[in-house]
Amino acid sequence: MKTITILIIMLTLLAGCNPNNPKDIPKQQKIPSQSNIQAPLAPEYNLVNPEGITIGERYLTPEEYKRVELAEDSFGQYLRNSKLKPYGEKVLYYDGREKNKTNVYDSVFDVDIGDRDLHQCADAIMLLRGEYLYSQKLYDKLHFNFVSGFKADYSKWMDGYRIKVEGNKVTYYKTSQPSNTYEDFRNFMNMVFAYSGTLSLEKELEPVEVRDMEIGDVFIVGGSPGHAIIVVDMATNESGDKIFMMAQSYMPAQETQLLINPKDESISPWYKLNDEERLITPEWTFEWDNIKRFAPLS
Repeated sequence: MKTITILIIMLTLLAGCNPNNPKDIPKQQKIPSQSNIQAPLAPEYNLVNPEGITIGERYLTPEEYKRVELAEDSFGQYLRNSKLKPYGEKVLYYDGREKNKTNVYDSVFDVDIGDRDLHQCADAIMLLRGEYLYSQKLYDKLHFNFVSGFKADYSKWMDGYRIKVEGNKVTYYKTSQPSNTYEDFRNFMNMVFAYSGTLSLEKELEPVEVRDMEIGDVFIVGGSPGHAIIVVDMATNESGDKIFMMAQSYMPAQETQLLINPKDESISPWYKLNDEERLITPEWTFEWDNIKRFAPLS
């Protein structure tokens, strides 16, 4: 039985991100450092406010573009208001090492990823979604599927139930009194990270046309290798053209990062919709129809 369980865990981990050879990425020029921290690349005309602490505050829109309006307390608003670490800080792996790879990201999300190799690409997206639902007290909507197909409900976890995995059999069992602390929530998410991945998240999300892209949509390829990134902000011009920004984690587990645009330094970290035949990001290339969306909350 232990052998079967180990195999399930190994298959789950394989369903997460897996490195592939990145595209050749043009080198970028440095801007003056802030507080003696080496700053990432910024475009020739300044779209970056280094003092900003959220995505919406730190990044200006290119000329003629305006950010899309968002509903109060929406997932899109939550992502745009994501708190970032001081500008210029490097991404850290779960074990404290720095991600020294250049030309990948421009900012780092201020989020606790723990000290285990769990917070990879799909996990980062599920944590953003989970944090949003938890902050809105939408506990009955806070659930994710395991690779096995089991639906993990936070509402059950709140009631004192825990999840037992024995080979292909996954069940709830009562172990404690009802509780709903933030620590309870993060322990639940760690369980999700251990048994979910790009394979399960891809099946859980709903298909959407890329022309209808919204903040919170996910580009995802399930499998091994597999990868997933999330749209965290968007703007449009008078002609209706869309630009957007994206975030990711990767393997091994690492902090969530706002991606640069390796194909167009003039608007980086913004991307133009359908500007290329495929969506080319620093560490993965997606087809435009790889986009999906979380189910509506209503």
